[in-house]
Amino acid sequence: MAVRRCESSIDVVTAAETRIRNVFRNGLPVFFSFSGGKDSLCMAQLIVNLANRGEIDMKQLTVQFIDEEAIFPCMEDTVKKWRRIFMMMGAKFEWFCLEVKHYNCFNELTNDESFICWDSEKRDVWVRQPPSFAIRKHGLLRERIDTYQDFLPRTCRGGITIVGIRTAESVQRLENIASMTRAGKNMTNKQQIFPIYDWTDNDVWLYLLNEHVDIPDVYLYLWQCGSNKRQLRVSQFFSVDTARSLVKLNEYYPDLMERIIRREPNAYLAALYWDSEMFGRNSRKRKESEAGQARKDYRQELLTMFSHMDVFFDTPHKMHTAKRYRNFFMQISAIATDEDCKNIYEGLITGDPKMRAYRALYQRVYGRYIKKTKRQVEEDG
Repeated sequence: MAVRRCESSIDVVTAAETRIRNVFRNGLPVFFSFSGGKDSLCMAQLIVNLANRGEIDMKQLTVQFIDEEAIFPCMEDTVKKWRRIFMMMGAKFEWFCLEVKHYNCFNELTNDESFICWDSEKRDVWVRQPPSFAIRKHGLLRERIDTYQDFLPRTCRGGITIVGIRTAESVQRLENIASMTRAGKNMTNKQQIFPIYDWTDNDVWLYLLNEHVDIPDVYLYLWQCGSNKRQLRVSQFFSVDTARSLVKLNEYYPDLMERIIRREPNAYLAALYWDSEMFGRNSRKRKESEAGQARKDYRQELLTMFSHMDVFFDTPHKMHTAKRYRNFFMQISAIATDEDCKNIYEGLITGDPKMRAYRALYQRVYGRYIKKTKRQVEEDG
């Protein structure tokens, strides 16, 4: 779907404040999904500024933080600081340390494809201990079954949730929000609103600078390690966004890898094979390590894998993902390039648990085909 961008007559900060103000004016309970990351910090500062100006009532607000256990110490410190700020201003703060499922990019080699945060069966190897004030049980949670995306909406019924999601993070988010607004909707069916959806990375960093907001040290460490602006994304250790940085950050957190490997033994793969097809990497290091090797025939590799599905995809999730990729490959086989076949192959190898690579590839292949077709029609016409 083509997305048309329109320039507004107001800046993004003013627009975000207007959206937040409108949410509070409904008189309903307001929930804020807070993570301690850069986008959440922008949202938090926007809310605090509006409250200080007397434009919103903090007593309507409940801030919710899902503690995923495997987080950087500076992230925990940041969330604790903002917990104090919100509570002193009259808001409620819910710090959840619950047994929720989380995707684990290191578990693709085993039959267990989910990481259980605060796993009660693995207390002796927890990455860290939960705070004394954390909520450890909840009646609306299906322990060890729900992800936090499943759980949180149940706790927010009767209210509106504001989330710091931005379209600049991915093509899929841009398309989803464009579809929503095109249909005349301002929120999702889970009663979620995204006040900073139109902010760019530059908008985020500039706002944090102008408002003198302290950011977690891990962002500075990532920058010092050579991560570019688009890679400054921090989440739970075992998600693919953070896994790429674990080895680099070990010098800043000397016992980091030891604690992580104790909790998730397969994490050592990040140190050994991060720059390989195992993690779908296309870095300079991977190209250097594979120099001189015979180039794979990725189309043939796919045909082999799809002809022996039970052998290559031995868990229900892997089989589900493989079937989606197989159907996609069958649809585009006539127009797929060698690079497309390689991307499909690596999507299967890495697991693609949230189907992000699949959706991006789908958009890229069909977008290229439509563009080429239009050009051909114009030349023929």
